[in-house]
Amino acid sequence: MLRTRLRSAAVILAALAAASAASAGPQYVDGTGYAVSGYDVVAYFDLDQAPQGQSQPAPVKGRAAITARHNGAVFAFASEANRDRFLADPERYAPQYDGHCAYGVAQGGKVPGNPELWRIEDGKLYLNITRRIARKWERDIPGYLAEASERWEGLDPQPASADPIPRFDSTAPLTE
Repeated sequence: MLRTRLRSAAVILAALAAASAASAGPQYVDGTGYAVSGYDVVAYFDLDQAPQGQSQPAPVKGRAAITARHNGAVFAFASEANRDRFLADPERYAPQYDGHCAYGVAQGGKVPGNPELWRIEDGKLYLNITRRIARKWERDIPGYLAEASERWEGLDPQPASADPIPRFDSTAPLTE
C-alpha cells in the first residue's frame, strides 16, 4: 500500500513538473522595466517588413500610459486600439521566446532580443541581439527556428536573461 501511494505521488509530481515546464517562462525585460524595451509589439505587424539582409523599419514606441500585463511583464502600446488588439490575442503579438534572441535560443541560450532587430516569420515576431547575429539568422531562418524549437522546451522555464542589450539604449516608452 505504501508503494502504491509513493508511486501515485511520483506520478502526480511528474505531471505537475511537466505542466509547469509547458507554461511560459519569464519575459525578458530590460532596464526600461517594460517588455520589448517599451516598444509596441502590435505595431510591428502593421509595418512594411524589409527584405532579408536590409534594415527593418524602426519599431513604434509605446506609451507609458497605455499598458497591459502579460507573462509577468508590462507591455506598452502606442494606442488603446493596439492594446486592445494585444489583449484579445496576446500570443499572436508577443515576441517569440519571451523576447529573447531567436538565434541565441537556437544555440541553446537565453540572451536579450533587440527590438530594432526584428522579423516576422509565419505570423510570429522574432528578435535578435545584434545586427551581425540578425544577418546570420536570416541566412537560414527555417533551420534556426527548427533548432530553437528543439531547445526552447528546456530553456523556457529557466530565468529570463538579466543582461542588457548590447549597443542599445531604448528611448521608449513615451511618457507624455
